[in-house]
Amino acid sequence: MISMHLPLAILLATSPLCAFGFTVTTSLTPCEVGSRIRTKSSPVHSHGSKATHDAIEDVERNIDNADDVIVDRAPCFDGVCDSQPVDTDANVISKATAGNDIKESAGEAIQRLGSMTGPTVWSEFGRISQEYDVANLGQGFPDWLPPQFAVDSLVSATVDSAKSPHQYTRTAGHPNLVKQLARRYSNHMQRIIDPMNEVAVTVGASQALYLSLQTLVKPGDEVILFEPFFDLYVNQIKLAGGVPMYVPLTFVPYNDDSTSGGEWVLEPGKLEAAVTAKTRAIILNSPHNPTGKVFTLSEMQMIAKNVVAAGPQCVVISDEVYKYIVHSPPPSNELLNKTTCPGHVHFASLPGMWERTITVSSAGKTFSATGWQVGWCIGPNYLISPIHQLLPYVQFCASTVIQEALARTLPLADEPYEGFSNYYEYLNTKYRRKRDLLGNALKDAGFAIPDYDRTPGGGFFIFARITPELKNVLPSERMEDRFVNNPAAPGGIARLDWALCQWMAEEKGVLCIPSSPFFSREKALEGASDEFIRVAFCKTDETIGKAAKALNSLESTVVI
Repeated sequence: MISMHLPLAILLATSPLCAFGFTVTTSLTPCEVGSRIRTKSSPVHSHGSKATHDAIEDVERNIDNADDVIVDRAPCFDGVCDSQPVDTDANVISKATAGNDIKESAGEAIQRLGSMTGPTVWSEFGRISQEYDVANLGQGFPDWLPPQFAVDSLVSATVDSAKSPHQYTRTAGHPNLVKQLARRYSNHMQRIIDPMNEVAVTVGASQALYLSLQTLVKPGDEVILFEPFFDLYVNQIKLAGGVPMYVPLTFVPYNDDSTSGGEWVLEPGKLEAAVTAKTRAIILNSPHNPTGKVFTLSEMQMIAKNVVAAGPQCVVISDEVYKYIVHSPPPSNELLNKTTCPGHVHFASLPGMWERTITVSSAGKTFSATGWQVGWCIGPNYLISPIHQLLPYVQFCASTVIQEALARTLPLADEPYEGFSNYYEYLNTKYRRKRDLLGNALKDAGFAIPDYDRTPGGGFFIFARITPELKNVLPSERMEDRFVNNPAAPGGIARLDWALCQWMAEEKGVLCIPSSPFFSREKALEGASDEFIRVAFCKTDETIGKAAKALNSLESTVVI
């Protein structure tokens, strides 16, 4: 870790700020330092005292003058921090680390998550990215500005005194935005969408998923996930009281060996075996995170058939945040006759599926503006109305300014842009070029990747396969206990994918994400994820170039 002046660390740790998850980088976390120096004879200052006020002022002065980087690890996901004073008589929640039980004083939501509230792949590799100089191909967000017309829309919305979008707006969605979304989805779905009753605006797609599950799932209900899966889904299902049911996608290599790329397919028998009368929902994510898979029309029809077979209680939550990034479209026979997003099939547009589907999406991925945090749910009134009912108790409304900015942005995206007929064509071309730039570097380094001339692909991740020659690159010491035992890894065990990613970041200067967190713990410990890593290409050419140089150093290390 980056060390910091100890007096500042102690001052932070003993101040009330520590209780709010405010931490700095020291050899111990500030909260840990604080817990070690506090005793019964040296209580924490009361919140209203002059000493507390003076301490906070000292903290602020030290922060302003500090030369070192201050890192916020809230809520103490480093695996050791406990923000509660050790000398309190109150019942406190125990450290949420893997393998530690959560005390009975924890609330229902925390108990449902169990040990999964401990350190995660994101906290662990976030720490590594701060401590090492790396080309960061980890988290999936673009490292460039949104298109100029989107920025201009935001600026114009901000200063529009006539419409004054700086106050609360309609809880279920800003009127200008829901009308724009209804217009667009009426075109997508080939049906009239009611903007006031069949659209709900949320704080990002993650909240759209959360609210969908909260309004659907009762304790004990089963929710099907296609494995590998976006890791957020599992805990959201558990928070709703549901039971995740995993349906594995099958990796089919192009060649019958361990050196080629391949594609992920959904086998009918595996889905049929998982569907029961307890199945409340199936979460479909296409294009798919982490694999980049675009579910074929025939696979979607298979899912629709199983939804009907499960019974009237079963619905699909279709996560379509990458729908405008289909950089390798499926063949025409795997598409519907009428498509408004080239290469994409809206699941709800399949026969009989509108009444059984909540479609989730957002603006972040499409407009390179993940910080805008505006998402939405589209569906029949009987599925959207409960979301409307729950929204005021989660937050009153998503940001009015951002909603108004997006309402102005959407029609502009359909206009000619940078020599293309619309912004979406430009976006796909841009990502296709970046995919190939990074894909070539991965292949040169010894990874196997999909052949996008034969395998449809979407989103901005490459699920790269670790070949035997790359296994030879990894120093054997990286599979020793001191590296393997890692509370952030599934089951506390860092397997090959994790070890390789951590070594590449710490020793070679390129950060990728291991695949094991995208699998169920059981499958990860069985080794299903050992051969894959997730690599993001939603990065500037400069970042990709730096990563390519680092990857090239892997090739020179290969032991023949």
